[in-house]
Amino acid sequence: MNEHHQPFEEIKLINANGAEQWSARQLGKLLGYSEYRHFIPVLTRAKEACENSGHTIDDHFEEILDMVKIGSNAKRALKDIVLSRYACYLVVQNGDPAKPVIAAGQTYFAIQTRRQELADDEAFKQLREDEKRLFLRNELKEHNKQLVEAAQQAGVATATDFAI
Repeated sequence: MNEHHQPFEEIKLINANGAEQWSARQLGKLLGYSEYRHFIPVLTRAKEACENSGHTIDDHFEEILDMVKIGSNAKRALKDIVLSRYACYLVVQNGDPAKPVIAAGQTYFAIQTRRQELADDEAFKQLREDEKRLFLRNELKEHNKQLVEAAQQAGVATATDFAI
């Protein structure tokens, strides 16, 4: 593993389903933002990019309250966001390009995303034909939902409006 990529691995978390995720607060520190409030605009731009690419924000940016210790063993709730790999990719794409660690993050998340794509392709090849059909049918169903939503937003009210 490249020494520039190691810090991203060190803060990576694995959820109960085995999916990789990262804390926005930890990622912000790693990316060189001195205070979380300076990192929030980057998160906002990443959320906008997520939505504009047709993804559901809540699937990739999960807002949580994390209990952290403060003085004398007291605890306080602190807002954080759990980020998917895709969310992290969008975050580093929207970060300050003058920071060398941002460039390292862009490379790391691009490589990890490609590795996952290849693993997904290999897993798809291992499916039986009926499993492949079911998978593709579900993909088509999701795309059709997006198409209907876009049509409704464009003012299409009935099926005959599609034909016009």
